[in-house]
Amino acid sequence: MVVIYTDGGCDPNPGVGGWGAVLLFRGRMRELSGGTPQTTNNRMELTAAIEALSALKRPCRVVLHTDSEYVKRGITEWLPGWKRRNWRRRTGPVLNEDLWRRLDAEAARHAVTWRWVRGHAGDPLNERCDELAGAAIAAQKQRKPHVSQD
Repeated sequence: MVVIYTDGGCDPNPGVGGWGAVLLFRGRMRELSGGTPQTTNNRMELTAAIEALSALKRPCRVVLHTDSEYVKRGITEWLPGWKRRNWRRRTGPVLNEDLWRRLDAEAARHAVTWRWVRGHAGDPLNERCDELAGAAIAAQKQRKPHVSQD
């Protein structure tokens, strides 16, 4: 059993994004994080779950905690309908379809139980993921844009 916590965010939204994940297995903890210079909060929430699941080297039983209702409801409630309707919502195309497809593929490799946790409510591992995402955002903001010399 692998326990995973994930979080993602942007400052502002849309804007500079970061994500963080904590993986727990047999008493060991692994932290992952990353960022993107221009994205949305929802994309970072999805990326955190994708990266955490893709870090697992073989199929596992997983309990994945997210503070994103968008991720939890999307994967457990909305995804089957989107797939039946060829990746369409009733009101148009599925937003972030590329990431939903990746999350669907990663989740299919494992037996995942999805759990929602309230963000900023004192859960230490959710708070750690928030710190990792914030640090990734800060790192992106410190990067200087590349200027080409023609």
